[in-house]
Amino acid sequence: MDISVVIPLYNEAESLPELEAWISRVMNQHGFTYEILFINDGSTDDSWDVINKLREHNPNIRGVSFRRNYGKSPALNTGFSRAKGDVVITMDADLQDSPDEIPELYRMITEDKYDLVSGWKQ
Repeated sequence: MDISVVIPLYNEAESLPELEAWISRVMNQHGFTYEILFINDGSTDDSWDVINKLREHNPNIRGVSFRRNYGKSPALNTGFSRAKGDVVITMDADLQDSPDEIPELYRMITEDKYDLVSGWKQ
């Protein structure tokens, strides 16, 4: 598998369908094999229900749900430990990170041979 996208989330039910569609569109356009790992960090909204509905339509989605909120670091750690992709990309669930950046991040890791790529908004 080319890419695992690890997404920790807390109460992000509203943004998840759009995020999943955007990631899937980018992956399919570029021919990547992928998985999306949603790590539900104890959300009190309908996030887990939304994840399960998305999984019904996209077999590339996997999810983990914590019983309570542990924080972003434990959620990322859980995602990293379960990721199957050759490259792991983290993304926030609130649509502030653009999935359109994924192909370039992947290229930098696989072609330019970087071990880690990090970015920031300018």
